[in-house]
Amino acid sequence: MEATLSQLVGSVNTVLWDYLLIYALIGIGLFFTLYLGAPQITKLGTGFKSVFGGLFGKSGDKDHKSLSQFQALAVAVSAQIGTGNVAGVATAITAGGPGAIFWMWLSAVLGMSTIFSEAVLAQKYRVVSHGKYIGGPAFYITHGLTPKIGRTPARFLSGFFSIAIIVALGFIGNATQANSIASAVTIAFDVPALVVGIGLAVLAGLIIVGGVDRIANVAQFVVPFMAVIYIICAVVILFQFSDHIGPMINHIFVAAFNPEAVMGGAAGIGMREAVRYGVARGLFSNEAGMGSTPHAHATADVKHPVQQGLAAFIGVFIDTILVCTATALIILLTDANLSGLKGAAVTQQAFTTAFGGIGSKLLAVCLTFFAFTTIIGWYYFGESNIRFLFRGRHLGIYRTLVLCAIVLGTLGKVDLVWSLSDMFNGFMVIPNLIALFLLRKEIRAVYDDYLAQTKAGKELSYQYEFHEFHDKG
Repeated sequence: MEATLSQLVGSVNTVLWDYLLIYALIGIGLFFTLYLGAPQITKLGTGFKSVFGGLFGKSGDKDHKSLSQFQALAVAVSAQIGTGNVAGVATAITAGGPGAIFWMWLSAVLGMSTIFSEAVLAQKYRVVSHGKYIGGPAFYITHGLTPKIGRTPARFLSGFFSIAIIVALGFIGNATQANSIASAVTIAFDVPALVVGIGLAVLAGLIIVGGVDRIANVAQFVVPFMAVIYIICAVVILFQFSDHIGPMINHIFVAAFNPEAVMGGAAGIGMREAVRYGVARGLFSNEAGMGSTPHAHATADVKHPVQQGLAAFIGVFIDTILVCTATALIILLTDANLSGLKGAAVTQQAFTTAFGGIGSKLLAVCLTFFAFTTIIGWYYFGESNIRFLFRGRHLGIYRTLVLCAIVLGTLGKVDLVWSLSDMFNGFMVIPNLIALFLLRKEIRAVYDDYLAQTKAGKELSYQYEFHEFHDKG
């Protein structure tokens, strides 16, 4: 039965990732990069200043309906930095070769324009529910596309997206995160996987019952700490293996276009595999184009939607260009990708090679923080869509199912869990990319308004139009 399911999921993923979504994601990223004038490059400095410039300033005037810009980014990054940065990068390298890292970088740079567009739309079409801002693709599909394609098609697309994200992130995705935590903790500390799963479920439950405010408060403190610690570990390893850095970088670029030149034909890895796994794992990590992080960006207290768009692509930069690259360098410098291991165990082997016996424990702690914050972030993304579909009803059932998925995820097999995650992530992407393309003029109009105001030296402002939303939850 399991073998049949694996074959079925594998066939679906072949269609989605080998023939459809790779080209769609790179294509939409390239389109918005050209269409908007590469904001991820021209406004990169502005984005960093916008997010971190006022971090230590006064925040007493923050809109009570929203999170601060940094809190919203922290929730988004908490979801982005997870097992994709540890197990996902390892899987990309072992399945796609070192060249997969180049394609991961490329998909991230192009994806920065995609996620910028997602955040702008999330801000423009957000609604107020129980005194709090809420938004995301289901909302901008419904309110943005209804005038263009009609009420029924728009509702179908938004409903399809909502169901896909609830399953993909709330259930399957969180099972994936729990699976990687259990694998790492069991190897490092010899704790039974079931015990790990129950512990994760209890901690997650204590946080998610507090809603987005409690999730944001946890994320804004944990995310910067965990990212800095992990990058410091990578820098230490770079110094240890400094004489190998040059050849390794060369291997990445050569293997991106000619894997056989680096690995030999016997490895069975071609350029298609390098591209497929690089883009797929890049998406799983930074979530650009997936439609997940707009739920966090919709809640931000900013004067203009573009400000949160800038924050959104900073999240991709942190996730992929910094943290994923750190993992790739750690694995390739220590040759852990040649160990025959899979998933997080590859990165764990790299840490053991670099730091000795304490290395696996150090990575287990880092991975636990990474994946746990992703669990609570993904829970919230799913909750936003439960609210959209059922107007706030059935939240208790959803929370219970998420916590059960966390426990069960620790007992599953890595290959099948990752394959299911790939498939449902793909299902999420399709309606979101359709909406982004059809709403391209709205995105451009908001961006042009921002550019005009900044060029004129005006204080930023935007006339939000809040759509009707009756949430009974």
